[in-house]
Amino acid sequence: MAQLRIPVTSLDHVIGDENAAVTIVEYGDYECPFCAAAQPIVKQILARHGRNLLFAFRHFPLAEMHPHAEPAAETAEFAGSQGLFWPIHDAIYANQHRLNTPVLIALAASLKLSPISLRDALATHRFLRKVQADFAGGVRSGVNGTPAFFINGVRFDHPLGAAGLPAAIDATMRVAG
Repeated sequence: MAQLRIPVTSLDHVIGDENAAVTIVEYGDYECPFCAAAQPIVKQILARHGRNLLFAFRHFPLAEMHPHAEPAAETAEFAGSQGLFWPIHDAIYANQHRLNTPVLIALAASLKLSPISLRDALATHRFLRKVQADFAGGVRSGVNGTPAFFINGVRFDHPLGAAGLPAAIDATMRVAG
């Protein structure tokens, strides 16, 4: 089984309790349809277990297949630098079917973020280093596609994909609990 090589740190975007018995790390691509399909499942898990788990999202843009995934990840980092990572994260996935730079700028503006600042950040790739660091950590952990989940540091591989996550989380909660 593949192991998570980069532990969750203060540089990660997280939801939940940092002292939770169960930690989920997702490596995702904002243009990946499987990642978008996994989002309601992740939300269900978060709603069900709340503060009993820690969820971290890391960028793994498959830029050759998904040309808007990297700018979307940079946009999420831009919003995150202003405390709005999760709202833009959700908005990007909700608008995945029409991703492009004007849409990313409009999504940021809808959160009262400066469209000009985002445009400049995208043009200079101000947040690309963080996106690349997430990607490199994923590669080190054996990620080769998205979404890729790790539960308590162990790669989650299931024939049902993300649909198998709730049962795996429940089982891990029972063991940890």
